[in-house]
Amino acid sequence: MRYFVELSYNGKNYHGWQKQPNAISVQELVENMLKNVLRVDSSVVGCGRTDTGVHASQFFLHFDVDQIIDEENLIFKLNSCLPVDIAIHKIFRVSDKDHARFSATFRSYEYRIYLKKNPFFVDTSWQVFNQCYDVVKMNEAAKILFEYTNFKCFSRSRTDVKTYNCRLIRAEWMQENDVLVFHITADRFLRNMVRAIVGTILQIGLHKVTLQEFREIIESQDRSRAGASAKAKGLFLTKVGYPEKIFHNYGS
Repeated sequence: MRYFVELSYNGKNYHGWQKQPNAISVQELVENMLKNVLRVDSSVVGCGRTDTGVHASQFFLHFDVDQIIDEENLIFKLNSCLPVDIAIHKIFRVSDKDHARFSATFRSYEYRIYLKKNPFFVDTSWQVFNQCYDVVKMNEAAKILFEYTNFKCFSRSRTDVKTYNCRLIRAEWMQENDVLVFHITADRFLRNMVRAIVGTILQIGLHKVTLQEFREIIESQDRSRAGASAKAKGLFLTKVGYPEKIFHNYGS
C-alpha cells in the first residue's frame, strides 16, 4: 500500500532534502526513522529537492508498506524520535499510482527578506540593511518572467534536466513594513532557479539592472549573465499542489 506523508522542516542543519553520501539530509533522517518505527525496509520518495539550508513549510513524500493500522500513533512516534526541526503533520493512504513528485501539479516558494536586523528570524530570512529597493520596478520585472518559458539563465550550470521550460503561475513581490517577500508558483522549477531570480531582480530594485537588460539576460540562456543567487536561508517551499482525487481519503 502507498502512503503520503505531509511534513515541514527547517533546513538550517541539513544539506537539502535528498540523500547524499557524506552529508546529513532530511530524506535520510525521515527514511531511517520510518524504517525503525515500522520495522520495514521502505524507501521514501520526495515531492522534489530543496538545496542546502532551504526550508519547507509544506513537503510531501510517499512510501510503500503493508497497511498502517493507526496513522495518528505513527505520527506521534515519528515526531517523538525526529529532531525538533522536522515535523510530521499527516499520513494518509493514496492510490498505488499516486506519486509524490510526478503527480504534483504545481509548487510554490516564498523568499523572505528582512530590511532591518531581527534576531528572531536570522536563520529563516536574508537580512539586508541600509538598502532601499524599488518594489514597483521589481514587480515589473516579475511580470516580464511570464513572457518566457525557458529559464536556463537561472538554472544551476551542471544539471541533468531534459528541458529548461517552466510554466509560471505566479510571480509577485509584496512588502509589509520591514518584510519583503517574493511569491512564485510554477508547474516545476530548475535547481537554484528561485534564488537566482531573486538575486537578479534585487539588482533591478537597486537600479543596477534595467528591465531591458533583464529581458536580455533571460534570452541569453546564460547563467553567468544573471545575478548572484540569494542566500538559501531565506527560501521556503510553501505549497505543493496535487489533483483533488489524491486527497479523497485525507484525514481518514
